[in-house]
Amino acid sequence: MIALPAYKMFADVVLLLHFAIVVFVVGGLVLIIVGNMRGWHWVNALWFRLVHFAAIGIVAAESWFGITCPLTTLEIWLRSKAGGAVYSVSFIEHWLQRLIFFDAPSWAFVLGYSLFGLLVLVIWCYFPPGSKSRYDESRV
Repeated sequence: MIALPAYKMFADVVLLLHFAIVVFVVGGLVLIIVGNMRGWHWVNALWFRLVHFAAIGIVAAESWFGITCPLTTLEIWLRSKAGGAVYSVSFIEHWLQRLIFFDAPSWAFVLGYSLFGLLVLVIWCYFPPGSKSRYDESRV
């Protein structure tokens, strides 16, 4: 049997993973744009672009179909197993919850995720994976 503090620790690990994925999706797009403008060829590596595209695609699809993110479900389950501490949350839980979870109507998330996914698709077409930066050619 797992001790209650371990459930809380695992919940914090899941929350950190969730936050890392958010940073990857948002930061990845910024890196793709900036990297192409600065001639960083690695930002167009097919594996990087596919993983990035898949990440936002999954998030958008979950929102379209009303599916709760499995990481959120797992975190909630772990916190409930830890006793569902409402008043004594960890530092990680407190700050990451404030950073990545917002109180808004569900349509706002569907719209936001869809628009972000569309932006990723536009950038995919403008800076295709495996290509040299458009800006490299202008420097020669």
